Amino acid sequence: MSATSPTLSLPRPVRSVGQWMRHNLFRTWGDTVVTILFVGLAIAVLQPIVRWMLAPETNWSVIPANLNLFLRGRYPGEFAGRIWVVIYLLGLLAGMSFGTWGQGIPRALGVFVGLPLVLILIPFFTMAQRGGLLLASAVIVLGFVLARYGPRTYMSQITLNLLILAIPICYILLRGFGETGSFQLVHTRLWGGLTLSVLLAISGIVVSYPFGILLALGRRSTLPVLRILCIIYIEAIRGVPLISLLYMSITMLQLFLPSNFPSVESIVRVFVAITFFSAAYVAENVRGGLASLPKGQDEAARALGLNQVQRMVFIILPQALKAIIPVTVSQFISLFKDTTLVSLVGMFDLLGIGKTVISNPKFLGTHREVYFFIGLLYWVLNYGLSYGARKLEDRLRTER
Repeated sequence: MSATSPTLSLPRPVRSVGQWMRHNLFRTWGDTVVTILFVGLAIAVLQPIVRWMLAPETNWSVIPANLNLFLRGRYPGEFAGRIWVVIYLLGLLAGMSFGTWGQGIPRALGVFVGLPLVLILIPFFTMAQRGGLLLASAVIVLGFVLARYGPRTYMSQITLNLLILAIPICYILLRGFGETGSFQLVHTRLWGGLTLSVLLAISGIVVSYPFGILLALGRRSTLPVLRILCIIYIEAIRGVPLISLLYMSITMLQLFLPSNFPSVESIVRVFVAITFFSAAYVAENVRGGLASLPKGQDEAARALGLNQVQRMVFIILPQALKAIIPVTVSQFISLFKDTTLVSLVGMFDLLGIGKTVISNPKFLGTHREVYFFIGLLYWVLNYGLSYGARKLEDRLRTER
């Protein structure tokens, strides 16, 4: 086989559903007993939940009555189209990223395309919202097609520029500018619901990741001052809970700025705290990935004449980041769930909106329905991210 020939993997055996069940669930007597026990446990747990969901006294009307609050908080309805523009922009960017740097048709792309289609099945959405979700899936596919079949060099540069500018563009679109018109200013204190939770999570992930990589490299640096400063930062941030950083950013961030500096909005303060918190954990994940690589990789790159920056950028970091995909995704999922803590500092994220709804006299006693719906949204989004990460990890296992 020549050096340029692709590595061929063994074909997977085609199995029917019955064969798969016999092989994975009932292969031995022990497997059969465990399968029966877990099926019985699942039935025992799910039966009362399903009975409660279908009971006539369960008040599901609280969800459609407050659906807009759950999705966008107090964001004005006449400007809700901006939120859809942001969703389409992020979807287009995701599709372009898969088309630019992916090989073939990645399975993770199917997860991103299918996630809006799964959300369509939630019965509380209106037809207009289902149409918007359907269009979001189409935009992801469009971005993939443009990047895959367009001019490779230009599309790669455009995708990279969009990745860098995505967060500022989304912020400007949601906040608006001017006193009148379609892009009238909407103060960030009106942002809320699922929109705020997703925006904080994505912003924190995008900004904290490169920051965490730099901290990990600084911790391994041969310069004592730089290494000590990075160690102090990482250990100090990891030694306190996120809620303490949120309170500190809300009450103390302005004290570190010049006296004539304009007042920083609450969402920016929260974003700073989330970014600093997440970067410390990303740094430790990256440091673990770097430590897992054999020294021969660096020595081989050195023998090829690569300098230190080239060795790190082209040889070491790509392998380290590939090795930590599972723990990185776990960290991102945890960060998305941790955004619920912003409700304790006066912001109305998805959980904060839920608390507001159940305190309304019209919807007293509906806490189970509200929290079930919120949990369902979190589960769909987090499971989609986790499933896509597993497919990406399988695709990047080049050792197979």
